[in-house]
Amino acid sequence: MQIASLPYVDEHATVIAAGTDEVWRSLGEALDRSFSRPRAVGYARLVGSAHCTASGPRPLAEDSTIPGFRVVAAVPGRELVLKGSHRFSSYALIFRLDEVGPARSRLRAETRATFPGLASDLYRRLVIGTGGHAVGMRRLLSAIRRLSE
Repeated sequence: MQIASLPYVDEHATVIAAGTDEVWRSLGEALDRSFSRPRAVGYARLVGSAHCTASGPRPLAEDSTIPGFRVVAAVPGRELVLKGSHRFSSYALIFRLDEVGPARSRLRAETRATFPGLASDLYRRLVIGTGGHAVGMRRLLSAIRRLSE
């Protein structure tokens, strides 16, 4: 499934007191740390994710994987596109970086996903409807901001 055809879920953003190169480095580190923790790996396995291990080049580049995702595009300092799927959903997470001033960057994280079927609808309600996804995204962006600054 093409990313553009995945329905928009949400977008979260933060302004970081660091240049885009520093934020890019921190983005890769934070994703590796967050998604390679035993709990995240266990979750990826539980839901039947297509990618349950970290592999490929570091810093993250096209075809690198982290549990739950494969990198489908990486433009250092600009954009990182992750795609994944499991038995309840097909999804993408798109990070975009923009300079907003001297040594200041805006990091945006856009989520797109489809949830086909009855069981998937329940999964969507549990993950998206409860606000759990939004909390997780805000925490991830905060971690990237802390690492960058």
